[in-house]
Amino acid sequence: MKKRVTLTFPQRSIHMPITYRLAKDFNVAANIIRAQVAPNQVGKLVLELSGDIDELDAAVEWMRLKNIDVCLASREILIDEDSCIDCGLCTGVCPTEALTLQPETFRLNFIRSRCIVCEQCIPTCPVQAISTNL
Repeated sequence: MKKRVTLTFPQRSIHMPITYRLAKDFNVAANIIRAQVAPNQVGKLVLELSGDIDELDAAVEWMRLKNIDVCLASREILIDEDSCIDCGLCTGVCPTEALTLQPETFRLNFIRSRCIVCEQCIPTCPVQAISTNL
């Protein structure tokens, strides 16, 4: 089973080897989708966790006991087609090729099933046509 989570952890916890502990103690694989971690600041990680459902639940509970805010991701990328100018800048930063330009029409094509909601496309859009539903 897989779960996508966003972790927000306090300054005192940024040195904790979270992904190592998940693998070693809970047999949960953690694929880092996005990371914003710096010394003496609040840290934020977007992870895709893979493992047995019971182990995933135990891992999430352990993180919460360590004062790490765990938010199960249910967000989606939204594209305002009326605002989009089909410039293609977002296609260059999309790691899964969920955003592409159609070769015949040069119109933006969004394949939602490929999107991992890494949000790299949002700041890239010059007309702010890309957002999330939360």
